[in-house]
Amino acid sequence: MDGDLFFDKAGLDRGNVQAIIDDALIGSDDGELFLEFCRSESFSFDDGRLKAATFDTTQGFGLRAVAGEATGYAHANELSEDAIRRAAETVKAVARGHSGSLALSPSRTNAKLYGDTDPLASAAFAAKIGLLEEMNAYARSKDSRVRQVSCMLAGEHQTIEILRAGGETWRDIRPLVRIGVSVVVEENGRQESGSHGGGGRSGYETYLKPQYWKDAVDEALRQALVNLESVPAPAGEMTVVLGPGWPGILLHEAIGHGLEGDFNRKKTSAFAGLLGERVAAPGVTVVDDGTIGGRRGSLTIDDEGTPTTRTVLIEDGILKTYMQDRQNARLMGMKATGNGRRESHAHSVMPRMTNTYMLGGNASPEEILASVDKGIYAVNFGGGQVDITSGKFVFSCTEAYLIDKGRKGAPIKGATLIGNGPEALTRVAMIGNDMKLDSGIGTCGKNGQSVPVGVGQPTLRIDGLTVGGTAA
Repeated sequence: MDGDLFFDKAGLDRGNVQAIIDDALIGSDDGELFLEFCRSESFSFDDGRLKAATFDTTQGFGLRAVAGEATGYAHANELSEDAIRRAAETVKAVARGHSGSLALSPSRTNAKLYGDTDPLASAAFAAKIGLLEEMNAYARSKDSRVRQVSCMLAGEHQTIEILRAGGETWRDIRPLVRIGVSVVVEENGRQESGSHGGGGRSGYETYLKPQYWKDAVDEALRQALVNLESVPAPAGEMTVVLGPGWPGILLHEAIGHGLEGDFNRKKTSAFAGLLGERVAAPGVTVVDDGTIGGRRGSLTIDDEGTPTTRTVLIEDGILKTYMQDRQNARLMGMKATGNGRRESHAHSVMPRMTNTYMLGGNASPEEILASVDKGIYAVNFGGGQVDITSGKFVFSCTEAYLIDKGRKGAPIKGATLIGNGPEALTRVAMIGNDMKLDSGIGTCGKNGQSVPVGVGQPTLRIDGLTVGGTAA
């Protein structure tokens, strides 16, 4: 990475900027200058033609001073010493009357979870557009019932540098790619849809390979055709089997957010004060791991410079720890876990998930299905809502099936899962041996900020979940 990107090229003097930071953080407990330069592009293809092609470049800084529970934050997209000096005058007010001493800097790491590949330069413009055209043509050639095909491709190349008082710096380059396809089919006046996608921290090479994008189109079409055969979903309390991989989004939303440090420090999480206690059924182990190479939620360092870690949150049903940024870890007397994240330089840090998943068990998926007399098998999910304080959730299923006498039955439409996250953890009755991560499509929202994440789980049997259905 070019260490002069934010200085010589931007016309900044490193010594002058460092002096501003040192002065701004006098009396603070923590803080840093976060510099960002990001180039991104996205392409969308719909109705047989290219609908949009966007290219964007953003740059800027965020300066933070932390004093106890208070945070002073100022940001700008102007990279100049005058702008940083104005920001310093703003944030230093948070430490007035506070006699803190700066926390030790984050430890260093020699790990590198992704290369210096620039996705935007890894393929020609014509190849990117050609990919979307081929996906569209392939989907329409597969089945005469296809009525609409929508495809998208996006890439990002983010460069960051973190400067702390005393002159220490941390740098990182972060590539990110995302591909997606949605298919609408129609038969006898009935229309249904299916979608699939993938992504990760690399260039476009993997996604340009015909085997990859054809598999994605085939999966989207398969879902749409399955939904054409769906019947109204039943309603009531019943056993639910969750498929592996992407259904881990329910784990992420209904449980993962409740294990973030800020909610627990403020005692607004259903898991607050429960460290060392049983919060899940035996066999349930939940991990947040930002160290998995190339994954969408992985980072070499977080947005405070702390190396990411593999953090065991729940082990064999016992709550072990929370996900922490530096501020909440310090206030709770715990260790930062590399989960301090921000959407961009215009946002302050908070504890966020990276790749959050449940480890596998011993049961085969076939055994789990065979154990259920009547219930539903949920394979894919759409949107959902969660209340962090109570743990209550509502999630809509985009692909689900009836289970009848231990066998997968008819596909169902309109099913929603309703429950309480912490309570659902205690109702896990069987854990599959097929743990799988999602394909690289997750984006997590919290307090108005969005960051890329990963989810995953094995096949799970959960007893006594409420299913909202549409059957008369």
